[in-house]
Amino acid sequence: MSVSRPARIAIKARGKILLVEAEDVIAVEARGNYILLLRTAGSHRLRESISTIEEKLSPYGFLRIHRSVLVNAALVEEIQPWPTGEYVLRIKGGREYTVTRTYKKNLHLLAQSWIGTDGFITE
Repeated sequence: MSVSRPARIAIKARGKILLVEAEDVIAVEARGNYILLLRTAGSHRLRESISTIEEKLSPYGFLRIHRSVLVNAALVEEIQPWPTGEYVLRIKGGREYTVTRTYKKNLHLLAQSWIGTDGFITE
């Protein structure tokens, strides 16, 4: 019998390798030559590009919503449209992120079914 375990991500931080559960990662923000991996309990600064981290984290349900931001889709609670064509995502805990027009097509991946949202997120 196989026991299902949560997905874990190994990161090198402060000279150690930490094993963090993917569900504890809220978002990843690009900061120059580094990324900031935001967790429910703190954050880690890593020398990695946002594109590389996007490839590594997309199998765990992370979506690119901005040229410098990935979010954990499982933690998104609300999508608010703006008149500019952009959107704002609210994550569990209250943090908000802007979804730029370039990445709004990725919002379709947030839910398996969309009910009563015809025309809400259009190309």
